[in-house]
Order: sequence, then C-alpha cells, then structure tokens
Amino acid sequence: MSTTSAVTEPSAGQAANTKGRVIFSSLIGTTVEFFDFYAYATASVLVFPKLFFPNASDINAILSSFAIFGVAFIARPVGSILFGHFGDRLGRKGTLVASLLTMGVATFLIGLLPPATTPGWMVLAPLVLVVLRFLQGLALGGEWSGAALLATENAPANKRAVWGTFPQLGAPIGFIIANVMYVVMNSFLTTAQFEAWGWRIPFLFSIVMVAIGLYVRLKLVESTSFKKVVEEEKVAKVPLAATFKYHWREVIAGTFIMLATYVLFYLTTSFTLTYGTATDKVEVAKAAAEKAGKTFDAASFVPGLGIDRGLFLWMLIIGVVFFGIFTVLSGPLAEKYGRRKFLLWVTGLIFVFGLAWGLMFGPGTGAAMVGLIVGFTLMGSTFGPMAAILPELFPANVRYTGSAIAYNLSSVLGAAPASFVAIALWQFGKGSTVWVGVYLAAAAVLTFVALLLTKETRDRKFEDNVSA
Repeated sequence: MSTTSAVTEPSAGQAANTKGRVIFSSLIGTTVEFFDFYAYATASVLVFPKLFFPNASDINAILSSFAIFGVAFIARPVGSILFGHFGDRLGRKGTLVASLLTMGVATFLIGLLPPATTPGWMVLAPLVLVVLRFLQGLALGGEWSGAALLATENAPANKRAVWGTFPQLGAPIGFIIANVMYVVMNSFLTTAQFEAWGWRIPFLFSIVMVAIGLYVRLKLVESTSFKKVVEEEKVAKVPLAATFKYHWREVIAGTFIMLATYVLFYLTTSFTLTYGTATDKVEVAKAAAEKAGKTFDAASFVPGLGIDRGLFLWMLIIGVVFFGIFTVLSGPLAEKYGRRKFLLWVTGLIFVFGLAWGLMFGPGTGAAMVGLIVGFTLMGSTFGPMAAILPELFPANVRYTGSAIAYNLSSVLGAAPASFVAIALWQFGKGSTVWVGVYLAAAAVLTFVALLLTKETRDRKFEDNVSA
C-alpha cells in the first residue's frame, strides 16, 4: 500500500505555517468557493429560470434550474476522488491551489455565458452551463477537505475543533458577500438591467478573490502530518482503493454524520428563497404568467409567503450572521464536550426544528425571520465541528481522500436533492411546508443514528496516525 511521493520539501530556513497564514489561507479559499457556489444558487432562483429555460412554465423552469444546480453535487464526489488522490499522494498545498483555480475559472466563464434567448444558443447555453456547473462541483469536491486539513493538521494540541472552524467560516462569509451584492443590485438596478447584465457581476467579481486566495496559498508549506507519511514511506499508491479497503466504515459514518447539516442548509437557503419570495396570491401569479406570454394553470399554483425579494435577501443575511457566530462558538464546545456528544445534542434540536418547521415558515414575515435565525443557529452549531470530526475519522495517508469522499457523498444524498424534494413537498402540501420539515426531521434521525454508532474522535492520534 505504500510508495514514495514527489513532494517538495520546504527549503532550508523556510518558516513553518504561521497561525495567521493558516487562518487566512483556509478561510479565503472556502470563502471564494462558497461565494461562487452561492452566487450560482441565488441566480438559479432569481434569473436562470428565465434566462436558460424561457419556454418552460414557471414551476418547470425553477425545477430545471435546480436540476442543473444539482449537477455540481454529482460532480463533487468525483472531485473528492480526483483532488483527494493528489492531496494524499503529492501533498495538500498544490491540490488546494488547483481546486481554487478550477472553481474560479468556471465561475468567471458563467458570468460570460450568453442566455438561451441568444440566436444559436437555445440548446447550447444550458449545455455549457451544465459543464461549468460540473466544474464548480468538481472544485468544491476537493476544496473543503483540503482546507479542513490545512487547519486541523496545523492546529496545536487540543485545538483541532477550534482551528477547524476557520475554513467553516468561509461558508457564512461567502454567503453574506454574495447576497449583499445581490441586495445592492436589487436596490440600484431595474429588473430589466439585472436580467440583462447585472446578474453577471458576482460571477465576474469572483476572479479578484481567486487571485488573492492563490497568492496566499502559494506561500504555504506542507503539514507535519503529511511529511511524516512521506518519511515513513506510507504514501498510498491508490488512496481511493486504500480508503475503501481499510476505512469503508468510516466513509459511511462520515457520510451520514454530515447528512442533516446539508439538508438543513439547503432548505434554509435555496428553498426558503424560492418559497419566501413566491407570491401568495393567485391573481398575481396569473398576471405574471400572462405578462411573460405563458399559459397560467391555476391547478398547479401553490402559494408562497409573498415577501419582497430584496427584503428576503436581507432576512437571509441576518440569519447567516447567526450561522457565523455559532460556527465560531461550536469549536470550543466540541473541544470541551467532545465532537460526538455535542453533535448528538445539536442533531436532536435539528429534529425538533424540523417538526416545528410549519409553525415558522407559513404564518408570515416575522415567523419566517424567527425560523431563519433558529435554522442558521443550528446550522453553525452542526457545521463548525465537521472540519474536525471528518478528518479525525481517517489516518493521515488517506485523510484527504477519506474525509473528502464522506463530505461529498453526503452532498449527493443531502444537498443535491434538498431543494428539488422540498419544492415537490411544498407542491404536495398545496402551499404548506409541514412536509418539508418532516423531510428535515428524517435526515436528522439518520445523522443521530450515525453519531450513536461512531466512537468519539477527539482523543484519537492525529499527527502520528498513519495506517499500514
């Protein structure tokens, strides 16, 4: 199972990674990755149905847009295998640079893509969008695990869960930056201007953050954990094969440990944006369809909350602030009480939140704001410790591959179908979101069982943990 690896060691006198470099490198990378991802998620709700599926009915256009949104989640396990292979064989640094560059280029090109209404692009535009979306997913499949390892493999003793929150903070920060940009554009651009060119701004702007992230990451040196793998000649020849041969139980455990986190996040972001801004009046929906030259089917109409788009984006931003705060707070708590015990409590609360979903996402704006705050508070609490518990499940020579596969297989089961299923359940409930909450509660049960069957990882060997 072992071979040598062409890793470039730091030159004589080269400093080890400082705390500041680790924090900024892990944070900036995931911020860029999640900014790019959220920019697409928001656009897939606000403009992509009209731009790339102009001839479909409103609900089918939304479903088609979310289907392409889900393509990235299919790509993520592929990315975890690809980037995990090189991350475990050649080192973390180069892999982190490659994943960031892939995401940045794909996102920038989305910003240049002509809409389907352009002559000759009716079929080509959605196809190219699928390819670029696949590349986004491929990159994110390798990014998260690398950033998590960058933080945890450089962390002091008894601080892995705390340092592991650094890359996790990229999620709320990237979300806030992306959505603030959309809010500003919503305030200063007309609907026609936004649909014509304004939606492109976040995608094109991302290249600036990519350049900053690449500059910082190129200054990194390899972690002590990976150096020991090389020194002991335990570099896995085929990390994927070694992971599934010796650590398949850990892969399954990690996949389901992350499941409720994914379902919760995409319900509180993508789905609530669709549901919250959908009109609550059939007359408004009919008028909008007629204005767009489409046939209105009253039987397929399902009411939303009817909240103004700009207002709801601000509501999401407020909720994500709580996401960030509790991501930071979760690290010390997971370090003090253990990852497993802390996450069992949080997952139990997610279950209760799911059962109470209809009480918050149904009555009106005030109740929805409470629901978003509670949901994002739970999201930060469950997401923060993931950068510690998933890598701790695996030894150093397959840690990149193992944690990446678990994280991204969970995205296929939890994140990819979440918005699509939630919309279907919303339709099934004829405007009620009670069944959406039941869906979240069911995911929480699966995660709770996975945690019960997994031993505590806080005190496992980490730096010296190298399997045969």
